[in-house]
Amino acid sequence: MGLRFSLIPGAFAIVKLPPDAAMPRWATNGEFCSVTRTAHELSIVCLQENVLADTKADTGWICLKLHGPFAFSETGILASFIGPLSSSGIPIFAISTFDTDYVLIKQEFAGAAFEALGQAGHEWIA
Repeated sequence: MGLRFSLIPGAFAIVKLPPDAAMPRWATNGEFCSVTRTAHELSIVCLQENVLADTKADTGWICLKLHGPFAFSETGILASFIGPLSSSGIPIFAISTFDTDYVLIKQEFAGAAFEALGQAGHEWIA
């Protein structure tokens, strides 16, 4: 199953805040962000330039958008995309939304990721 994907501009950070933390204003600036609150944490993915210096964050990620929408009844969409990355030893951070999926990859793996995805039949839309 060949998928089409594009690169969302910017470098991203994955932030961990306490579960009862207020939603920071800086988190939602930019074209893409994701916020998840659980009983154990407030997890935010956002542009790394937005993150305050004293915030616990893992930086240096790129964000790939799979071009959907994908029906909930479709199976294997994300697996077909991350399988080649996993086989190549490329760590990922995946986020799903109502319409599509996003896969974050550390910047240093970008070249290998694009190569693995192309070899698997996925198409990068520049």
